[in-house]
Amino acid sequence: MKIIIVEDDKVLSLLLSKMIERLGYEILAIVTKGADAIKKIQALNPDLVLMDIMLEDEIDGISAMNQIREAGNKVPVIYITGNSDPANFKRAQQTDFIDYLIKPVGFDDLKQTIAKV
Repeated sequence: MKIIIVEDDKVLSLLLSKMIERLGYEILAIVTKGADAIKKIQALNPDLVLMDIMLEDEIDGISAMNQIREAGNKVPVIYITGNSDPANFKRAQQTDFIDYLIKPVGFDDLKQTIAKV
């Protein structure tokens, strides 16, 4: 499985990449901005996206996924966020996500969630 990580926290993106590699999956890219996420996901066609909601630019993770969906891309997405705001969860539901995990995310939680894909 080929995965793109969209996460603006460098430490967390490193931790997620180590967990993904430990699970035996390939990381296609790690990006920190919504605009870059849209471009990379469209260009690299991953099997899965791990998406933070709050990113470095004006396009948050949910808005990025909305644009990706509008372009016809149905790539599975797992949100990993520090934001447990019900309004964001409701917005995220419109993108047909696999799971919505609240940070910090443990190895077993990530493994079980990826297994849903």
